[in-house]
Amino acid sequence: MREKDIIIAARVVSMVFTPFYLPLAGLLALFIFSYMNLMPFAYKAMVLLMVYLFTILLPTLLIHSYRSYQGWSKWQLGKRESRMVPYIIAILCYTMCYFVMTYLHIPQFMANILIAALLIQIVCAIVNVWWKISTHTAAIGGFEGALVAFSILFAFNPLWWFCVILLISGMVGTSRMILRQHTLAQVVTGFLVGSVLGFWAII
Repeated sequence: MREKDIIIAARVVSMVFTPFYLPLAGLLALFIFSYMNLMPFAYKAMVLLMVYLFTILLPTLLIHSYRSYQGWSKWQLGKRESRMVPYIIAILCYTMCYFVMTYLHIPQFMANILIAALLIQIVCAIVNVWWKISTHTAAIGGFEGALVAFSILFAFNPLWWFCVILLISGMVGTSRMILRQHTLAQVVTGFLVGSVLGFWAII
């Protein structure tokens, strides 16, 4: 029973901290902890809704439809050979979102959050051709890197949030290994790749 509970907890952590939430979480943090919290609520809600539609809802529905069409289970979709189409779907959705943000003249440093997430998806897709890397920890790592970059740009102390995100990344990485989706090397590499790309895209 104990082992079953651990597996259920690992599945919950994996679902809650899905990689698709990176852009939305990044923008939320920006709206809460920077001077951008002074922006009109309607504007912030519009941006968050748009990002949610393009980076979470749309890719989730399309990937689910693709999995149903193939008749695959979630475990089968997690195989390295089966992940390329979901990567392409995510990349296309993120790219569309970026073009919409550009068309609406969303400030570039806000759009950079989406660029960071897009770069992480592209690099993970390229690496996936040869080796299965953890997109979950790459996304958390991207958030960590972006946090450090924003702390430099907006001159605030990110220590507490840095520690919280580091703790969450440990939980996510552990859950992926418990579910036998990734090895320790794949989890750590994903986090490092995400951290570097997240920091670079923002800074």
